[in-house]
Amino acid sequence: MEEMTRVHVIISGKVQGVYFRMETRRAAEKYGVAGWVRNRADGTVEAVFEAETSRVHQLLEWCRKGPPSARVDQVSPEPERYTGQLKGFSIMY
Repeated sequence: MEEMTRVHVIISGKVQGVYFRMETRRAAEKYGVAGWVRNRADGTVEAVFEAETSRVHQLLEWCRKGPPSARVDQVSPEPERYTGQLKGFSIMY
């Protein structure tokens, strides 16, 4: 069984108002990653991803591009202790 990973990530650039959260959820479901995503007041997007390490890496790679109308300047993942408590993927408001 592959190692499980959890990361807390901040994504900066033109990432709000470009369907970044909705497309992140779609990509997470495609890659089988649990977690959540939300906009922050400072214009960045924040997310937590939990899954097998390779799946989390796939989603992080997707985040480096984002949806077509986004411009991603930086993706900053910070490892956290894997909990296994996240089920599905949600957009937080």
